[in-house]
Formats: sequence, structure tokens, C-alpha cells
Amino acid sequence: MSIPQPPSIRDLGIPVKAVNWVRLHPGKTSDGKPSLLASMGQNNGGPFVIDIDVKTGHCRQFLVPESGPEGIPACMRSLRTGILWMGTAWNGHLYRYDPEHSERGLEDLGAIDPETVTFPTGITETPDGMIWIGAYPGASVTRFDPSTGKFKRFGRQDQVDKYLYPLASDDGEIFAQIKITTFRMVCFDPRTGTSKRVGPHIVEPSANPQRYEFFKGADGKLYLDSFAGAFLLENGEAHPVETLPAQMPGIHATSRHGYQEILPFPDGSIATFIDDKSFEFRRIRITSADGSAPRELTLDWEGGGTALWTLHLGPDQKLYGSSMLPEHLFSCDLDGGNMVNHGQCSVSGGEAYSMVNYEGKIAIGSYPASRISLYDPKLPYQFGTGPGANPLDVGSADILTTRPHAMIYVPDLPSEASAKAGGKIWVGAAATYGLDDGALAWFDPATALRGSTRGIMPDRTPFVLLWIPEFQQILVGFNSEPGTGVMAKVDRGGYAFWDPQNNKATYIGDFDDPDLVDVCSLIPAVNGLVYALSGRNPRLVTHYDCQPAPTRLCLIDPAKRCVVQSAPLPESYGSLPFESGHILRADTDGTIYGATTETVFRIKPGTVETETVAKITGYPLSVVGPIHEGTFYFASEWMVRSIDL
Repeated sequence: MSIPQPPSIRDLGIPVKAVNWVRLHPGKTSDGKPSLLASMGQNNGGPFVIDIDVKTGHCRQFLVPESGPEGIPACMRSLRTGILWMGTAWNGHLYRYDPEHSERGLEDLGAIDPETVTFPTGITETPDGMIWIGAYPGASVTRFDPSTGKFKRFGRQDQVDKYLYPLASDDGEIFAQIKITTFRMVCFDPRTGTSKRVGPHIVEPSANPQRYEFFKGADGKLYLDSFAGAFLLENGEAHPVETLPAQMPGIHATSRHGYQEILPFPDGSIATFIDDKSFEFRRIRITSADGSAPRELTLDWEGGGTALWTLHLGPDQKLYGSSMLPEHLFSCDLDGGNMVNHGQCSVSGGEAYSMVNYEGKIAIGSYPASRISLYDPKLPYQFGTGPGANPLDVGSADILTTRPHAMIYVPDLPSEASAKAGGKIWVGAAATYGLDDGALAWFDPATALRGSTRGIMPDRTPFVLLWIPEFQQILVGFNSEPGTGVMAKVDRGGYAFWDPQNNKATYIGDFDDPDLVDVCSLIPAVNGLVYALSGRNPRLVTHYDCQPAPTRLCLIDPAKRCVVQSAPLPESYGSLPFESGHILRADTDGTIYGATTETVFRIKPGTVETETVAKITGYPLSVVGPIHEGTFYFASEWMVRSIDL
């Protein structure tokens, strides 16, 4: 008698090999010749530096020496030595690349501060050669001494906010900007390891946008250009001034991820990316100072693979998905054939959090700013923001949101159908940086009208959405996620019924479930019931200071607004994926499955009993995708995979 073999996993391919956190670092060699470096992050293979031949575009590529880091949020090329200093996420290490000693490659100098640093935010240098690093999530300051190879860790400088961006003056003074719930300046004293607040500040800057730019001037001093006026930051204080100098070229800006001003080569020429807006980073233009024709270089760096964030079955029965940082849209046949990286699909450029089919098209919700793009697979691909673009980026339905976790299409109700045929796209999104209340927003693709309601459940995010035709209402599942950079203020989510015709809640509560944590998934069950998954998204533990919690499968009765049955998922199934929305999925025949990082499980209809169908091998599951005619599609980091159930 033969023993049944477990289902085998197929690797369908790596659709995107792009880079993130890219910066050019112009400079000069010891003999005065132009030198051009670029720092690039990636998921498969880790970040790297390319040393670019400014005549041919050929790249010498230097990878980080170990696996783990993915991005380079902090990077600075010393104007004094020409050395490139890099801080990597999410391992929080400092690296050094010296173009005069390229044989050393990228040198790992160690953990910046294991207690407070996973994501360095800024690097600056004082005249004595000391390297100073600001970081997230501890809003901390650390000093590295290149002469000894030792770190001195000064620790957290703010008890509420998580981000700190330092700059040093030519006199050696260090000031820093604190973000995100407020914008404020501090002066850091290396003698005591403490900071004091100086100058004006902004509360809730995302909701109260005002001018606030911290920079180093061409005179070597530090300045704040703010809504309250201009200030010279010197001698531990903020001194009002009438005028501001030009910004010093080559200094990493605290107001954005680029540099203040582009540093020219010794001959005055300027190097810039041509294709940075489309997140390609393959072409450079060098513009001469003498007015001669610019030169273009094509770079030959090699990528290993970009992590995937979303998988979706399109209306044309093809698989679609998005990569993460940068956001590229890709598609392929269900067997992995004809895999195409289409490139940019949104102005956002981060990643697509959600997709939904509507009227033969696909709506895409992207981070940051929760922008919506509309794509018709039947038409040629030509991304843009104007007429004829496909995908067409139509902007955000709520500018104070940033992560569009959930997206559904709700057809027009009978009272609306006489006016037009179609429906609205509804989006559940987290608050933007520094704010607390997520929003339920809508967009009408026929008219481009849009609207939003924030704070339906304060301090929470509408994380999953389910249209209930019997009630003509949307069932909303909330989690405890606030805006990025904010510590969670609550420890459980909830439910709401939303009447889209009158745009108001008809119920807000927890369905009398005392054990509810966060609502991670919703899917229709039999006899008008609904399955809900209560658990804790690991991303909330990592970035929002939430506590881990058990995962439960709940069978709820929307009509009675109560939980009928519930049972914990077995611990042997493994942990939830990092971004845990929509992990319950229905096959074409109606069978409902779910997936963790290690296990695919099936739900016995009408119960909360589950059974293991398959174990994920090779690499853990990171993205739960669709199920179609018995085949489950998912991603393991940068690889699209499938398994027959």
C-alpha cells in the first residue's frame, strides 16, 4: 500500500529585483579625480555599495558581508575623508566603505546600540572625526570612534517619540530633530549624554503641516527654517536671525531622505539619476558646469530579489502582486509563466497593501499616503497621473492616512443605480505618521469623488473589510494600530457595521467577545455566518509596542452580533505572517483555508475545527495570496510560490 506524499511546493520565480533607499555619493579621489558611489538596499543578498566608473557606468559592487540587513536608511559620505558611512535596517549596524581601500569591501563595524537601534535615521561627523548616529525606535544617539573602533552609546533622548535626526556644526556642536508625534529641536551635550529642547515645535505635524526644516548652512553652522521664523542653532540655544545662508551641499537632509544640495564633482559637474521617479536607478546623467551636452551612463549593478507584499488574482485570471520598497507591479500566468515586472504603479513607491477587482479592472492601494491606482489589464501598461495613463494614480481618498490595509468594491445600491451603474471602492487605512485614528474611506472610479470618516473606533485602524449583501452593509474589523511612529494606545480592536448609503456606523463594539485581540481576517462562512481571526499582527509588536497575543478562529453571527464558536489555532501551526491581513481564503469550490508562516490549514465548514493541509518548507511564508481551483499561491520573501491543496 502506497503512502500518500505531502503536497510539493513549486517556486514560480523572483518577479522583482529592484533596490531601495538609494543615494548617490559624489566626491573625489586622493589625487583629485571625480569619484561616484551609490548606496542601495535590497532584501535578497542585502544592501550594497557600487563604485561607479564615471566614464562607462560599470559598477564594482560590494555587498554587506552577512545576511540580515535590508535597507540603508542612514548614509553619509564624509566631506573630509571621502569615506562612506552606512547604517542598515533592521539589524542596526554601522558599515564603512573606503574607496581608497576598496579591497576591504564593506566593513561591518558592529551593532550601533542593540537596546535602542534597529533603524538608523541619520549620520553626521564632527571635526574630530567622530561619527554620530541617530536612530529609531529609541530616538537615541550613539558615537563611533574610527580610531579605536569603539561605540559610546548615550541611549534614548526622548520618552515619547521614536525618531532622532542629528547634524553637527563645523564647531562640533550637535543638534537633532525629534519626530514624529511632534517636530522639535534638541541640543545634545556629549559631556552629559543628555539633550535639552530649543526653539519652536509643532504638535501633530501631519495634521498641522508647517515649515520646519533643519539644515547645515554653507557657513558650517546649523539652522532651523520654521513657521516661527529663522534660527541659528549655536551655543546650546536657538537664536533668531533675519536671513538664512545657502544649504551646504552633500549633507544628509533631516526633512527628506535625500541630500540638502547635490555635491558637485571637482570640475563642477553634477551627477543625478534620470529614472529615480520610477524607482529603477539604472541611468545617470552627468551635467557639465561649462554648458556642454550632458552625458548619460547605464549602470550594470545586479539585484538579488525584492521582498513581496501583496498577491492578487486579477480579473483576467492572472496573478498580480507588488514588491516592497520599491513598489513595482508584476504579473504572471498561474503556472509562473510570462512573469513580467511592469515597474511603477503608484506615486507612493512603497508597496501595495491591497488590491481589488472591479468592472474588469484592478484597484491598487499603496503606501505611503494610501494612494489609489486604477489598472486595466486589457490596455497597454503606461503608468501616470494624467489622461491615458494605465495604471492611473488618482491620489488618496484621505491624505491623513498612509497604509491602505483593506480594499473592497461595493456595488451601487438600488437607490443609486438609477443615476449611474457601478460602485465605490472602500478603503480601510491606518493614520499617517504621528496621528492616532485610522479611516474608512471611499472612492468612486466613475466620478473621482471621494470621502472619508476618521476615528470610527479611536486609536485604531480599519484593518479588514467584508461586504455583507444581506444587510447591505460593510463589516469592518479593527486592529490596535495607530499611525507610524506612535506607540499603540489600546490593546484590542473591534467591529463595526457601516452603512455605505448613509455613510455612518450602525454598530460599534466587540460582539461581546472578552478575548478579542485584533481582527486579522474576515471571510463569509455558511448560513449567513462569518469567520473572523482574532490575533496580533507581528508588525504591531515590532513597531508599535503591542504585546504578543494568541490567535483564535471565531465563527460570528453578524445578525445577532455575537461569537457563536471560537477555538485557538494550534501553536504547532506557527506564527502569523508579519503583515497578517486576509490570511483566511476561499477556494473556487468554497472551501476555506488559512495560512501561517509554517502551515496551510483547512476549516471544517460551519465549525472552528481546523486540520493541517501542508507544511511550508524552504523559506517561511510571508504573504498569503489567492486560492484558485485547488492551488494556493503565496510568497516567501522575494519568491512567488504555489502548492496544490
